[in-house]
Parts: sequence; C-alpha cells; structure tokens
Amino acid sequence: MKENKLFTPENLGSIELKNRIVMAPMTRCRAIGNLPNELMAEYYKQRSGAGLIITEGTSPSPNGLGYARIPGIYSTKQVEGWKKTTSAVHGNGGKIFIQFMHTGRISHRLNMPVGATILAPSAVKAAGQMWTDSQQMQDFPVPKEMAAEDLLQTKAQFVAAAKNALDAGFDGVELHAANGYLLEQFLSPVSNIRKDEYGGSIENRSRFVLEVVAAVADTIGSRKTAIRLSPYGVASDMPLYPEIEATYNYLSDQLNKLGIVYIHVVDHSAMGAPVVPVKVKNLIRNNFKNAIILSGGYDKERADKDIQSGLGDLIAFGRPFINNPDLVERLNNSWALSTDLKMDLFYTADAKGYTDYPFHKA
Repeated sequence: MKENKLFTPENLGSIELKNRIVMAPMTRCRAIGNLPNELMAEYYKQRSGAGLIITEGTSPSPNGLGYARIPGIYSTKQVEGWKKTTSAVHGNGGKIFIQFMHTGRISHRLNMPVGATILAPSAVKAAGQMWTDSQQMQDFPVPKEMAAEDLLQTKAQFVAAAKNALDAGFDGVELHAANGYLLEQFLSPVSNIRKDEYGGSIENRSRFVLEVVAAVADTIGSRKTAIRLSPYGVASDMPLYPEIEATYNYLSDQLNKLGIVYIHVVDHSAMGAPVVPVKVKNLIRNNFKNAIILSGGYDKERADKDIQSGLGDLIAFGRPFINNPDLVERLNNSWALSTDLKMDLFYTADAKGYTDYPFHKA
C-alpha cells in the first residue's frame, strides 16, 4: 500500500519537519494582559506532534491588538513569555512559526492599551461587532486612514517584531495577510480606496504587503519568512471583488521573487465561505516555487491526495487540533477523532476547553 505522505519528513527552508502536518493558527484569547504564559506553552506542547505549529495571531504592535486577550511580541516581557512556548515545542521535536496578525480596522479601543490607534488603509468602517471584556459586544469603529508616517512606523514595527520572534526562539514568522486583517485590507478595493501609490491598481494595492514581506525577509532571512493568504475569503467584512484572481496571480508571482519559504493558502469553504477555485490554487502553485501549505476542512485521505498531486507540500489542520491534542498520532494510527468540541470555550480565559482535552487511550 502506498505510504501516506502526510507522515513523511519534509524540509521547510533550513529546517526539517518530522511530518507534513501543520497546526493552523487559531485565536484562543488566553494571553492575559497580552502576555504569553505557561498555560499557552502547555497548550502548544500538547500539540507538538505536528511537524509545524503556527501560533495564534500575535500582534507586532499595540496598534494591532484588535481582540481581547491576544498576545503581542513587541515588549521584553512578551518575548520572555514566548520563550516558554518555543522551548516546550522544541523539546518535543516540533518546529514553530509565529503568526503576526495586525488586525487593522477589525479592532476596538476597549481591547487596546491607552495611546494605541486603530489604523487601516482607508477610513472604511467594517460591518459587524466584536467582543470586549469590559462592555461585551461593540460595533467596529471607523479606523484612521494610515498617513505616510503610519506606513513607515507599521513596517518598522513588523521588522522589530520579527527580530523579537527570533530572540524568543521561533523558527520563523508567518505574516497574516488573510481573513480581513490589515495586510488583506490593503489588497481589497473594498477596504482600500486610497488615491496614492498604495491604492487603485492591483500593483498599488499589493505594494504595502510586499514592502512588509521584503522588510521582514531582509531582516531575518527569506527562509524564515512566510505569508498567509485567503483568496475568496469573506471573513471580517471582506466582500468578493472582480479582480481576485488577477490580484493573487500578481501577488504570488511577486512573493516568489522575494524567495519566502512558504505561502499558506486558506480555503474556508468547509465553514461556509466561498470555495477557492482549484484554478486559483493551481495559479499560486505554478507561480510560487517554494512550499505551499493548504488548509480547509481536510481529512487524511484528501490531504495525501493534494500532496501526491503536488498542489500542496504541507497540510494545515485547525479545529481538529483543539479537541485532539494528539491529532497526528490519531491520524497515523487511524484512531477515532474526538467529537467533543466545546465551541463555547474557544475564546474564554482559562484551561477549560483549552488544555483539558484528553489524549487517546488505546
């Protein structure tokens, strides 16, 4: 019987992964005071059977702290806090990238420290609400359109955070340009209505994303720099637009020229979002010569099929990792997956529904 490639080692840049299973980034809101802690280290340690872990979205600056209790990596205390997680994962033979998530307009002042500013490419308010611990659900505000100095400062913050990430022991950085957050807000002509060199054409709307990627890659190395993209994603009030295919054709070609280590392609159709056409996945695959991570409702058989065909090199699993900390072992041994998923505890503050899910008992 042909070997399932999910369980074979794979090189990712300069690091060797013990398998091709990736734990997808998932916001879990356990960073009290925006500080990574021991509870988070235990959570990631439990799931370090994955060849690669990508952390929950982590803000590179106070301005990027959109949600309640998400971690940052812009202070010395945050760097020290993250060292607990990287040490725990590396101690179990795993590798771990940190995901930088600047939420842009998907934010609220009640989730941010004093002096922080809600920034976006344009002063376009997102439809919807978000949770705040002090006043519960609140409407998204109108963000401040980023001026030239905001663009420069934000790029510098991404670079500083990348240096901090390596100091904290991470194997690399994934830039979150998906799910309607700041970098994707630049890509879309719905959220980006600028009239300068960062708005209008596909090349202009891609400019800030590519500048951030290039700056991070120049600082920590292209083999430690990656990006997450969500073509046809509609999360965080990001309507579809006619130029999606052309946008991601141009973007993936330019990212290939920068030599970054991987593109992580998100397909949330399993959760009700529009399907990402295979044509678009093939377009990205053909343009980009380094690794492709695919995610979106995978099981073991479909994951192996897409690796065998060359569509992707690694496959990310999200929700199954929440209630199956030993997911890799369960998949490899064809053990039943737990169906006990406590969705009401996804974004709470303690160990319940986080580190208390049981491992398989043979």
